[in-house]
Amino acid sequence: MTLPYIHLSLAERREIARMHAAKIPISVIADRLQRHRSTIYREIKRNWVHDEEPLYRGYFHVAADMQARARRQRLGKLSRKPVLAVYVMDRLKAGWSPEQIAGRLRASGAPERLSHETIYRFVYSSQGQKLGLYQDLPMARRRRRVRYQRKPRGLFIPASNTIEQRPPEIAARTSFGHWEGDLMMFRKELGKHNLTSLTERQSRYTILTRNRDRNSTGVMTGMIEKLKVLPETARLSITFDRGTEFAYYPLLKQRLGMDSYFCKPQAPWQKGTVENTNGRVRRFLARDADIATLPEEALLEICDRLNGTPRKCLGYRTPKEVLMSSLDPGLPELCNPDQLRPGSP
Repeated sequence: MTLPYIHLSLAERREIARMHAAKIPISVIADRLQRHRSTIYREIKRNWVHDEEPLYRGYFHVAADMQARARRQRLGKLSRKPVLAVYVMDRLKAGWSPEQIAGRLRASGAPERLSHETIYRFVYSSQGQKLGLYQDLPMARRRRRVRYQRKPRGLFIPASNTIEQRPPEIAARTSFGHWEGDLMMFRKELGKHNLTSLTERQSRYTILTRNRDRNSTGVMTGMIEKLKVLPETARLSITFDRGTEFAYYPLLKQRLGMDSYFCKPQAPWQKGTVENTNGRVRRFLARDADIATLPEEALLEICDRLNGTPRKCLGYRTPKEVLMSSLDPGLPELCNPDQLRPGSP
């Protein structure tokens, strides 16, 4: 029968510190304390004090006992390190996801490391629930919700414009200048105003533009006004779903030379980049937001936050940084991302 393990006491740790300082072999220390030598090895290794000053470097029984007690409290890392917890909460308030926070810490070479799971556990702990931290998560919900398919939409798409005809380098994101577009709707009681969201597939750079209604001519015209400031190499194609608001897509070819492609029916996931972007925008603009009265500066701030937030898929660079590195440096004024902001001339 295996005997239960008994933690080392402060008195035993005092003896370990005294004998270790006297350079007595670990096997001898273990025999005198009636402990396995692996217990002694593990105790010294786990509770060794690493300090720049040699005088304060080593194994000290009081410090070792305090460290051992702290580990047995079963508190999460962020509960034990309030300075790190404040940093995490600040980044959550800024709109960063737990994965972005953890990734940025690794990429910046910070001494403290976190996993996104550690942040999620902290958010949903009793301490995090009292602070309401779940409200700062990307989806701001307590539990997962079932996702439903969208209703089919009627729009005739020529065979040459279906997503099967889209060049493979677009799906692979190996070339720059390929966009995805979608319409974000809000409550009908507040009017017909809506937003067009545009996302470049490689850089994830996002543009938002406001529409008075779902009229296809107006939607396409607003889209063209935002994209025309880019060089031709930065506006090669765009992918839509089959909503009737995109029926006037030939205008993009006429004005900008952009090819248009359309997802299969009931398959919005085929333009997943902009769908993901819409979810991020919903963190700042819920469905009950009154788009008609929303100041242009508020829309501008949302774009800046999205394009200034590091992304894991970009190696924790920001979409704006990737966009600027992909544009022709010989066209500084034409390629200024500020010209893509809502309300810019």
